[in-house]
Amino acid sequence: MLELLRKRRSIRKFKKDRIAQTAIDALKEAVLRSPSSRGNRPWKFFFVQDAGVITRLSRCKESGAAFLKDAPLAVVVCGDESASDVWIEDCSIAAIILHLTAESLGLGSCWIQVRNRIYNSESTSEDYVRNILGIDLPVRVLAIIAIGLPEEVRAGHPYESLDHGKVIA
Repeated sequence: MLELLRKRRSIRKFKKDRIAQTAIDALKEAVLRSPSSRGNRPWKFFFVQDAGVITRLSRCKESGAAFLKDAPLAVVVCGDESASDVWIEDCSIAAIILHLTAESLGLGSCWIQVRNRIYNSESTSEDYVRNILGIDLPVRVLAIIAIGLPEEVRAGHPYESLDHGKVIA
């Protein structure tokens, strides 16, 4: 686990190659095995591989999502707010499990925040994504995780660069 954390970086440039179905199946299993409060599992994950839909999702906010259009896989992370008062936390845990599993499979990934973001002056990013995928309330959209074979290779952050003042012992 620590080795995965040492190497993992957010990747925003992807090769055009499709992701092997065995890798996609492993990603699906990983999110389904994620821990949640009281074992409630309030999440829904939309695994989107259609390039046209991914391009539309890449326009979900004014900045910070355009790179999604080049990813072969977008995982839209959602939670049912009526099923759990901690759906945000539960879905965030599952999303990081997704990131780490992607890294373990040689895939790159990057989080795109959707919840509490603006699409335009009349709509939220969340409403925009819900409209594209036909998601009804009480299911909420937390984030989109872009996943693909990394076009760029970035070294992990060196140990010396870590802010050790953030840990009080």
